[in-house]
Amino acid sequence: MSVPVKTAEEIAKMRIAGRLAAQVLEMIDEHIRPGITTGELDRICHDFMVDVQGVVPAPLNYRGFPKSICTSVNHQVCHGIPGNKRLKKGDILNIDITVIKDGYHGDTSKMFFVGEPSILARRLSKVTREAMLVGIAQVRPGATLGDIGHAIQSLVEGRQYSVVREYCGHGIGREFHEEPQILHYGKPGEGMILVPGMCFTVEPMVNAGKRHIKLLPDGWTVVTKDRSLSAQWEHTVLVTEDGHEVLTLRAEEREQTSPR
Repeated sequence: MSVPVKTAEEIAKMRIAGRLAAQVLEMIDEHIRPGITTGELDRICHDFMVDVQGVVPAPLNYRGFPKSICTSVNHQVCHGIPGNKRLKKGDILNIDITVIKDGYHGDTSKMFFVGEPSILARRLSKVTREAMLVGIAQVRPGATLGDIGHAIQSLVEGRQYSVVREYCGHGIGREFHEEPQILHYGKPGEGMILVPGMCFTVEPMVNAGKRHIKLLPDGWTVVTKDRSLSAQWEHTVLVTEDGHEVLTLRAEEREQTSPR
């Protein structure tokens, strides 16, 4: 397995791509409301990425994916295709953004609430974000991929939720998906040892019910088999000399978080 280690020049480009991806999520926030369709959200994001930011929406035509963003609603786990689905009060929504700038990718996702969510939905989203953050907290030179997965799995299952195992984080850089795969479950001390310059996503998908999923006939949209709610958060992370740096922090997060 060949894992790309980024040079200082590549890291600088990754920082720019990450910041731009985060800005799309910041921009779309005010448009999330009852009555809007996921297709309209896709159009708004596409126009912002292409016309304002001057970036390429990475999902568009990637292995045949037809849209510029992924929109996964309620029991949809990931890779939801934007379309005519009209959002309603109480829905939860994951928007997954990946941009390409100067040949490098920035990848991030966030949960949004449409109106006031249920107590379960709010708690699921909160626990999933905590799981992502506890996974990211393990990232440092000398740590292992198993450390990340174990931290996420322990938190999620300790709250009586389940971790989706069929989809995982991934290395990222010039390519949308590079090595290594970042599993969101595992055993501490196992797997590849992290070294400075590695860049990858941490993006746990957490179900309120059982972990089992199925792929819809569109070939992309993944849903929970038991139709329980699902949530996901994602950041792109760089392994630094003494810890890690999150490359896709949004403005509200930068006020709370600094690189370690």
